[in-house]
Amino acid sequence: MVYDWQFIVLIIIAVLITGISKSGFAGGIGVVAVPLISLKASPAFAVAVMLPLLIVMDVFSLRAWWRHHVGSVLWLMFLPAVLGVVVGYLTYGRLDEDLLKVLLGVFSILFGLWGLLKPFRGRVMPIWVGGVSGGIAGFTSFIAHAGGPPLNFYLLQCRLSKEQFLGTAVVFLAAINLVKLVPYGMLGLLNVANLTIALLLFPVAWLGVRLGLVIQKRLSAELFFRIILGLLILLGIRLIVDGWG
Repeated sequence: MVYDWQFIVLIIIAVLITGISKSGFAGGIGVVAVPLISLKASPAFAVAVMLPLLIVMDVFSLRAWWRHHVGSVLWLMFLPAVLGVVVGYLTYGRLDEDLLKVLLGVFSILFGLWGLLKPFRGRVMPIWVGGVSGGIAGFTSFIAHAGGPPLNFYLLQCRLSKEQFLGTAVVFLAAINLVKLVPYGMLGLLNVANLTIALLLFPVAWLGVRLGLVIQKRLSAELFFRIILGLLILLGIRLIVDGWG
């Protein structure tokens, strides 16, 4: 891996987008970070460098959104998400990453289209859907820090306000990122070299979070949710392109 200017630009853009996503868009667009960095580095390097940065972003985001989270929804999704992380750890290196990207991409596009063509905050889905979505979010978060689309799939149907939606998403993703520290450490992904690069990118992470908070304050609740759904479609396309490539 060569640390040239292209690599530096890509990783800065990836971290900035992720920070904006976590504080302003419920982690939805942050799924592009690993694919972006993987254009110049290995996916293992990408997920390892991003995890400490995600935790730093979580700290900043939690200060803004903690009091808005919905506890009942969190507990419904969190325990299955932990199981998803365990499955990700046990299958690490055994599953085809391209296939996972394609599946997640299809999932994101279908839900995004469904939400835009129908009332996207209609009746609440059955509880088991929340559990399954949480489990998938835990697994995809472990593989590629891509827990946002499965999480949003369920949250968008829970009749939450914009503040409750963001608060619940921020707390959920923060908790899962802390859980991932253990298996990532056991796999040797959190080495000195990766942590040093992450440390150098902390200011970029902070800037991204601040920008996300500013942007979301200027959006109405209806426009906010439509942007989330639209981003899911765009991200799904990107994931499928990456997977087929």
